[in-house]
Amino acid sequence: MLHKFKKIDYSIVFILLILMVISILSIYSTTFGRPKLEGLTRNAVIFYILGFVIFFGISMINYKVIIKNYLYIYGVGMLLLILVMFIGQEYYGAKGWLSIFGFSLQPAELFKLCLIVFLSALLARKKNRPLYFGRDVIPISLCVLPPLLLVLLQNDLGNALSYVVILVGLLWIGNIKFSHALIGFMIAVAAFVGGTQAYIHYHDEIVKFLKDIGRSHWADRFDPWLVPDQTSRDVLWQTYNAKLAIGSGGISGKGYLEGTTIQSNRVPLAYADSIFVQIGEEFGFVGASVLLLLYFILIHRLVLIALECKDRAGPYLIVGIIAMLLYQIFVNIGPFIGLMPLTGITLPFISSGGTSLVLNMISMGIVMSIKVHTEENEDILGSAEQPGITDLVMKLFRRKPSQQEQ
Repeated sequence: MLHKFKKIDYSIVFILLILMVISILSIYSTTFGRPKLEGLTRNAVIFYILGFVIFFGISMINYKVIIKNYLYIYGVGMLLLILVMFIGQEYYGAKGWLSIFGFSLQPAELFKLCLIVFLSALLARKKNRPLYFGRDVIPISLCVLPPLLLVLLQNDLGNALSYVVILVGLLWIGNIKFSHALIGFMIAVAAFVGGTQAYIHYHDEIVKFLKDIGRSHWADRFDPWLVPDQTSRDVLWQTYNAKLAIGSGGISGKGYLEGTTIQSNRVPLAYADSIFVQIGEEFGFVGASVLLLLYFILIHRLVLIALECKDRAGPYLIVGIIAMLLYQIFVNIGPFIGLMPLTGITLPFISSGGTSLVLNMISMGIVMSIKVHTEENEDILGSAEQPGITDLVMKLFRRKPSQQEQ
């Protein structure tokens, strides 16, 4: 056991400790003087302690055990997503939380990791052979469709889109053909440009449609980004005040607990989705840059561990985790500097939120497990010729291949 602790990348541990300090200080600042929120700082400390215990615990477990049980992990994740549709609690317009022993659990957050494990196991079985569109890409993409639809039904657009980003990231390093990747990229660009232009030109009709299907809050998130001139002051309130606060922070910020916009509570959910605003206002460009630099160093270390890994599944797991983190960072910060609409995603390791923090610490634990156990040559996926992804998907639904398929 001791020799495993010696293999841990303590530069990552150090970065996580710095992020913990930033998180606790930021949450305290955003809840300072508000009795209803005063327990969030204490909760952040508790969840970080729990997170580090989980981090070191998972680091000592061979990650190949996790890969081996990828079907069960995917199945449990799907079960939680289905369960939340019936007995889930609604917060901020999204019905996506389960109450377990007094704690709120968000299955859509946890399923990101379930999806990463599942897709990594499927792709690792290809042994770096090219992915065929009909036999591999389509079946593996269909596995993402059910959770995507379930999370969209929960009104959680941000987490639903993260599943697509994870899928794209893993397909890219899964040796997808360049022609297929190029076609997919062109389709994505065309859909993005066409979608935004259609939203602008047919704004009233689209807003009416979203209202009819109970998704009017989606328009409240897109309007400040695409049609600010047609947006009410109430809808613009969060993004307008967020940009004002970040801009007023200047180079070095106004000082800790001195952010006028944050301390006057003019930015909703400043302790959660909008916590970057507090950093920008009170610590300025320097503070925001330091945070982004920490993220860059963390992701750089993850890439190095992936390159050093001798197993097939390890790099897929790490790339999936990197895709998840990059998506959350960009989508959280982007709306406050005018790059994209609000989607309600937490800032990794910084925002208040137990499920998100524990998920990220589990992810870091898996990465560390890959580093600790990378020299062990046991291949739990087997070295014999592996079945195609279509066969693996059929196995998921308990369908045995016919003799002709075998």
